[in-house]
Amino acid sequence: MDIHEYISQNEPRFLEELFSLMRIPSISAQPEHHADMLRCAERWRELLLAAGADTAELIPSAGNPLVFAEKHVADDADTILVYGHYDVMPAEPLELWQTPPFEPVVRDGRIWGRGADDDKGQTMIQVKAFEYLVRHGLLRHNMKFILEGEEEIGSPNLAAFLAEHRERLRCDVIFVSDTSMLGADLPSLTTGLRGLAYWEVEVTGPNRDLHSGHFGGAVANPINVLCEMLAQVVDGDGRIRVPGFYDDVEELPAAERAMLAAIPFDEEAYKQAIGVKALRGERGYSTLERNACRPSFDICGIWGGYTGEGSKTVLPSKAFAKVSCRLVPHQDHAVISRLFADYLQSIAPECVRVEVRPMHGGQGYVCPIDHPAYRAAERGFEAAFGKRPLAVRRGGSIPIISDFERELGVKTILMGFGLESNAIHSPNENCRLDIFRKGIVAVVEALR
Repeated sequence: MDIHEYISQNEPRFLEELFSLMRIPSISAQPEHHADMLRCAERWRELLLAAGADTAELIPSAGNPLVFAEKHVADDADTILVYGHYDVMPAEPLELWQTPPFEPVVRDGRIWGRGADDDKGQTMIQVKAFEYLVRHGLLRHNMKFILEGEEEIGSPNLAAFLAEHRERLRCDVIFVSDTSMLGADLPSLTTGLRGLAYWEVEVTGPNRDLHSGHFGGAVANPINVLCEMLAQVVDGDGRIRVPGFYDDVEELPAAERAMLAAIPFDEEAYKQAIGVKALRGERGYSTLERNACRPSFDICGIWGGYTGEGSKTVLPSKAFAKVSCRLVPHQDHAVISRLFADYLQSIAPECVRVEVRPMHGGQGYVCPIDHPAYRAAERGFEAAFGKRPLAVRRGGSIPIISDFERELGVKTILMGFGLESNAIHSPNENCRLDIFRKGIVAVVEALR
């Protein structure tokens, strides 16, 4: 039986199994759902065994348990580790959902509900491809699965888990379906992710809030100073002024830059969709290069003084900002964190005191497009979607991917099947049924 016929005959069961997971509100960000986390992990364990795993178990961590399963084919076979996560984002605001978030339904050719895409639906694609290969005697690789329950809160315990269980997780390559494609008719494989560095900045001036009429013009206003300092971080060409910031930034290879330029991109539609008249960024690079392949600096929040109703003529004692940098592969977030803190201190005037507190960060990631497993995934996508997938880098960050490379010494193939219209993390999350089917085909063909 070929894979298309198998999907057709078994799709009702596939969906019911997926729905049994989606009905569980496994929200890692909310402690009251701890029991649901355990219930969801146990359900995944049952489904992995039913799909053909030799063993499957729950492994405790400092937070939610991880689900680990494996299938041994041969001692001399390569081993593929599939990573996914079973936690989901909170569903609020609930009033914006067309149907209850944890009561999945199929409507208009789509699966609707929290986790339909991120990441229960996408992980199910991997598991059903595995099931088909096992049941038809076509599996050529040893398979391992690791599903965590804390990805949506930054995977705080995964790095320690990887270090502790390095030998058990040893593999030749990792497959992850937790990213997206450029479009339903424009399949793509993610080859790179940006890293992240994040800080909170505190600027202190006088020892208390002051009357602006009595002290304004004579005492430095911390909000003014903070704005002046942050305005100096990026120059008129969109370059970040922090000394040493670009030391490890590598230019995108010509082949990948050409692929990026070949992506259909309507800049006018892009601007219209987000309600802006013009775009802005680093001089010399396209929009797609700026938001995926180049580093960036952003003020994510800024506050201080009086912000309530009416007026209060106050010169505040303190001002605060949360700022971040998206980093490119090979930039070390710890190094950048130190460089940024040193730079702000170097430009701080004597009239204020500045404290820069690193919050969190993660490394970027890049996978060469000539990697054998990437080529296999490329063939799988071409078989499923009828065209060769484009290689693209994404502007977001998944720090665990660099953790995998550091701890296990192997590359990760990011073969995600999400779409912009799937509304992950938002009300009315969904997944197109035709993409769900094609995803299973793509994984099967990649693993043959």
